[in-house]
Amino acid sequence: MSAATVTFRARNTIEQVEEGNDLAPKFDDRGLITVVTTDADSGELLMQGYMNAEALQLTIVTGEAHYYSRSRQVLWHKGATSGLVQTVRELLIDDDQDCVWLRVDVAGGASCHVGYRSCFYRKVPVGDDFEQKQTDGQIELEWTETDKVFDPLDVYGDAPNPTIL
Repeated sequence: MSAATVTFRARNTIEQVEEGNDLAPKFDDRGLITVVTTDADSGELLMQGYMNAEALQLTIVTGEAHYYSRSRQVLWHKGATSGLVQTVRELLIDDDQDCVWLRVDVAGGASCHVGYRSCFYRKVPVGDDFEQKQTDGQIELEWTETDKVFDPLDVYGDAPNPTIL
């Protein structure tokens, strides 16, 4: 089965999009839709990314997460290089169909290219925590993960990370 067999419906009415059975995703002006990815068992937030129409089609057809890299401007099969494939257990779309939620099983236990399990490995202090931990209004991030699941140099080599900037 090829990705070309997946077609999306035109968005005609609010009722169709919000209450109907048609898959009519709303891609932004760059042709992208936001994707939030969580661990299917724990519910832990693993990453946030983007899909273009082809990535969404491939994800639906293959059952493995595909994304679109904005910095590299290429389609990206999660785990193709690292082996940390995200097998989709459930794909949900929000009420106005402009955001996708993937619930996945992760081979190798990590989703972050930096080597951590989750891309959300630091938190920003807020409220009273901010008052106690800031210096001259500058925020120091707090680490929520300290042990990497894998060493990015072993997986990706010493090439500069193209996802930054």
